[in-house]
Amino acid sequence: MRRNVGVKAYQVKKGTEEKFKVKQAELRENLAKELGSQLNEFKTKLSEFAVKHRQDISRDPEFREHFQNMCGIIGVDPLASSKGFWSEMLGMGTFYYDVAIQSVEIIPSTAV
Repeated sequence: MRRNVGVKAYQVKKGTEEKFKVKQAELRENLAKELGSQLNEFKTKLSEFAVKHRQDISRDPEFREHFQNMCGIIGVDPLASSKGFWSEMLGMGTFYYDVAIQSVEIIPSTAV
């Protein structure tokens, strides 16, 4: 059995490695674009859901809890997110937003 040795084998190996690096960079770029697209789609759907169920989120504590649990499961904290985004989506002013943040921080620490 003959092994590939010498300058030609080195050049072939180097060329193959370079092709893999190019393909890897291409795949990473495509993956990053796809991820960005999915994140934008998710933000859009979450915004639509928040607007559609705005009154339920504001008025119904059980529904609000389910909404917060859903957000928590997927790693989104609606109260810790940008003030402008959630104030706009849920119609909450900054006063109510701040009260909500303080409540979330204080209630668990005082629970028996």
